[in-house]
Amino acid sequence: MAKNIILIGYMGSGKSAISKEISYSNKMNYIDLDDYIEEKEGISVSEIFQSKGEIYFRKAETKYLKELVEIKQNTVLSLGGGTPCFGNNMKIVTNLDNATSIYLQTSIGELSKRLFTERTKRPLIAHTQNSEELSEFIAKHLFERSAYYNKANHTIKTDDKTIQEIAQEILALA
Repeated sequence: MAKNIILIGYMGSGKSAISKEISYSNKMNYIDLDDYIEEKEGISVSEIFQSKGEIYFRKAETKYLKELVEIKQNTVLSLGGGTPCFGNNMKIVTNLDNATSIYLQTSIGELSKRLFTERTKRPLIAHTQNSEELSEFIAKHLFERSAYYNKANHTIKTDDKTIQEIAQEILALA
């Protein structure tokens, strides 16, 4: 039985794209936790944040994370950027015998470049007005979240690498 792979990292680090690449090239299941939450809740993550609030979302996120790690095998699971930082989510992830967690570490500059044009679709950064403000927000957030991200089994730096190169590095570790 193949080990599950759990990808963590800040929004824009490539979790979804890399998960899809790994699942496609290795005939593994692929699940994006945010997509799973939207399917289960019947509304988008943005709508959950707006109508029910972040606390509701974070509780739902933990509930569905537990559900997925208990039932899924041969799966690449992409977590939301904040998932590792709330409740006991990182403990859930790191205590799994059947999974390897990988932190996709991406620089502030690279994240800012990737996220600037799509910031209106992302609730946590939608308020930023320009690239400097976005970079400052990301830097502060990364500082707060890095302690959680660094608990992953492995860290891979993603700057200046293709999706395929990162996928190969992950498979060599998993």
